[in-house]
Amino acid sequence: MDPAVFLVFCLCCLLLLSLWKQNSGKGNLPPGPTPLPVIGNILQLDVKNISKSLSNLSKVYGPVFTVYFGMNPTVVLYGYEAVKEALIDLGEDFSGRGKFPVAERINKGFGVLFSNGKRWKEMRRFSLMTLRNFGMGKRSIEDRVQEEARCLVEELRKTNASPCDPTFILGCAPCNVICSIIFQNRFDYKDQNFLKIMEAFDENVSIVSSTWMQICNTFPVLFDYFPGSYTKFHRNVDLVKTYVMEKTREHQESLDVNNPRDFIDCFLIKMEQEKHNPQLEFTFENLTNTVTDLFGAGTETTSTTLRYALLLLLKHPEVTAKVQEEIERVVGRHRSPCMQDRSHMPYTDAVVHEVQRYIDLVPTNLPHSVIRDVKFRNYLIPKGTTIFTSLTSVLHSDKEFPNPEVFDPGHFLDESGNFKKSDYFMPFSAGKRICVGEGLALQSCSLPFL
Repeated sequence: MDPAVFLVFCLCCLLLLSLWKQNSGKGNLPPGPTPLPVIGNILQLDVKNISKSLSNLSKVYGPVFTVYFGMNPTVVLYGYEAVKEALIDLGEDFSGRGKFPVAERINKGFGVLFSNGKRWKEMRRFSLMTLRNFGMGKRSIEDRVQEEARCLVEELRKTNASPCDPTFILGCAPCNVICSIIFQNRFDYKDQNFLKIMEAFDENVSIVSSTWMQICNTFPVLFDYFPGSYTKFHRNVDLVKTYVMEKTREHQESLDVNNPRDFIDCFLIKMEQEKHNPQLEFTFENLTNTVTDLFGAGTETTSTTLRYALLLLLKHPEVTAKVQEEIERVVGRHRSPCMQDRSHMPYTDAVVHEVQRYIDLVPTNLPHSVIRDVKFRNYLIPKGTTIFTSLTSVLHSDKEFPNPEVFDPGHFLDESGNFKKSDYFMPFSAGKRICVGEGLALQSCSLPFL
């Protein structure tokens, strides 16, 4: 071997070893499988089913352990006690957003879903306040959900009871609810702009959930050498952001600061109020990213939940019969259901909760990170370390749910048949980073269900 080549090879090995020690030598991390240099534990994980791999590792290393995705350590919390301790008891310490390279490249730290620090707090506070003011859990947003539920039923009626794939229709409904909150108005299901937005989000869900994207998120350098999927993802996000900016310009021309119509109006008013703030976070960049986040987080999750709900009702006719009986007894056939009906319909409420528990839509949650050095169960987790919280281990815990792998609405009913809340119900995560649209999602899932 040429001496120069050998020297370069040795220097590269030393550099990699140095980087490895730098990443792995901080703090006192929990135990875990021995990682390989550069690639970490990727060969010991099933990238098609990370949740199952983490479940298997928890049987060996306990509820708190470390795995390496590439050269980056990730602390995994498994089981209700560990997840609650981190996200609720130490919520502020664990409130950072962990590494998610594809989102970091596109959002650049803007918006509400993948931002951190002061920006995240301001965007989250504003989003929560605005949704509440427009009626999260109150009548105005309920009206929007009811309107869309009626449109959904009408679209299903058009099938004339013939076999059909309801995926598209069930995707339109939650997307339209969000459109009515963001843009004031809903769209016809055949509107071309609406269809483009739907298509963009559908394609991005397929891309981000693919095995290849999981690998690229572990080794971000691959985005530069194999940009195909990333380019499509970026193009779709840009399409949505461009449309949001077009609607924003329309809103600017007709804005009435005393009568905000929707989320965009509220944001524009806040921008004007904060324009002299030298650390202004209310910018067009944050507006477009926050709106895109709300669409991305709210559309696919709700539509998938509705699809699974239909499948589970078809599979369990005895459950369907009880739901139907309760609806007819409480609501009747001559009016639309409302959220107030939920308190008189414990079985139906239990079914809605059980659907979300059973399908376990986001098994490992979005990654968190610690915002400072944190002592956790005799371990020292360095600032910035990525945290995975296994929601599967909570939603499918046999300590709380006697038959966690069985679809059973009784998991949310007491001995008297009344609805029973559970601290283990965390489909929207928990703590400081709990889903901004949790209330909206529950309404969107409940009313069409009725």
